[in-house]
Amino acid sequence: MTRIAQIIVAAGKGARLGSTIPKQYLKLAGKRLIEHTISSMNSTNLIDETIIVVAKEDKFISDIISDHKDIRIVTGGETRAQSSLAGLHSLSKNPPDIVLIHDAARPFVTKSTLVDIISNLKENTAVAPALPVVNSLKTIDGIKIDRKSLFRIQTPQGFNYNEITEAYNNLSENITPDDDIEVAKLSGINIYYSEGDPNNFKVTYPKDFERAKKMISLDNYIATGNGFDVHRLTSGDKVWLCGVPIKCEFSLIGHSDADVALHALTDAILGTIALGDIGDHFPPSDPKWLNASSKEFLLFAVSELEKRGGTLQHLDLTIICENPKIKPYRQSMREKLSELCNLPIKKISVKATTTEKLGFTGRSEGIAAQATATVKLPE
Repeated sequence: MTRIAQIIVAAGKGARLGSTIPKQYLKLAGKRLIEHTISSMNSTNLIDETIIVVAKEDKFISDIISDHKDIRIVTGGETRAQSSLAGLHSLSKNPPDIVLIHDAARPFVTKSTLVDIISNLKENTAVAPALPVVNSLKTIDGIKIDRKSLFRIQTPQGFNYNEITEAYNNLSENITPDDDIEVAKLSGINIYYSEGDPNNFKVTYPKDFERAKKMISLDNYIATGNGFDVHRLTSGDKVWLCGVPIKCEFSLIGHSDADVALHALTDAILGTIALGDIGDHFPPSDPKWLNASSKEFLLFAVSELEKRGGTLQHLDLTIICENPKIKPYRQSMREKLSELCNLPIKKISVKATTTEKLGFTGRSEGIAAQATATVKLPE
C-alpha cells in the first residue's frame, strides 16, 4: 500500500503582509490561518504522516497542534529550500512512497486538487498544480510577453520521496530555488502539471488576507445571475463563440467581435454582484471597444467579482442557433472558458439547441445565447 506523507512549510516570517506576527498564525474566523491549512490538507484521509516545518524561534505552533497527536514539528532553515530539506530528512527513518510539500499560507486547497495530485503521482515522479496566465503581459518597457508557455504554479507539490530527497541532497549551496519543483527540474526530473485552482492562492499581501477573510466568512451566500444576448448574422468567414473561432459562411455583427456567448456569460457574472450589464461598462458608442475581443469583457466581470471576495462556482451556457453546429466545438469552448475564468472544466456546461426553424434564430438571421452564473459571496 502506498504510504503518503505531507510537509507543511511554515517557517516564513510573512514580512510582505506587514503583520507583527507570522502570517500563518493570523486568525481567520476564530482559527489561525495554518489551522485552516491543516484541515484542508487532511480532507482526503489519505495522509499517513504530517510534518510541519517552523522557524527556530516559533512561539505559536505548540499550542495549535496540542490536539493533533499525529503531527510532528521540525525546525527549518533560513530559506524555503533548507526548510523543505529539513522536512524531508525528518521522514528518513520511515520513508514514505510519496510526499506532498505545501505552503502553510495556502488555506484553501481542495480535496479534489489533492486527489488529482496523488492520482497523477502513480505515473509521474513530480506533480504540481498550475493555472494558465490569462492576462496580457508586458515588460516595464512595454514589450509584449508571450503568455502561452507561462503558468502560475501552486502547492502542494507532490513527489516520489526518494527522488526529491536525492535532488535536494545534490542541490548546490549557491542555488536558491523558489519552490520544490525547481529543485526537481534542476535534478532532471520531469514535472507533470495538474489542474490548479484559483482559490488555492497564497496569502502574501494585505489584500490577500482580506480576500481570505471574505472567503472563509461564515456569512457567505450563494448568488446566481442570468445573461441573455443576441447578435445578427451576415455573410462572412467565421463566428466567435466562447472565444473560439468557428469557420463558416457567415459572421456575427457587433461593435466588438460580437461573441454572443461571452456577452451572455459576462452579463450573468455581472448580475451576481448587481453591477449592471455589459453595455454599462463597454458601451457600443465608445470607439475604444470597436472590434475588441469579448474576452476582455469576461475577464473584467470575473475581476470585479473577485474584488468583492466572490468566487465562481459554476457556469451554464446555452447557445441557440441553426448553424454553425456547436457540438464539434463544445469541448474547445469549455476549455477556453476554464482558462479565462480560472474555473475547473467540470464546473462549466456548454449546451446548444435550435428553435425548430422558428423565429430569427430558426431563419438563421442571428444567434442567441443565455447563461447562468453561480457564485459564492460574503455578506
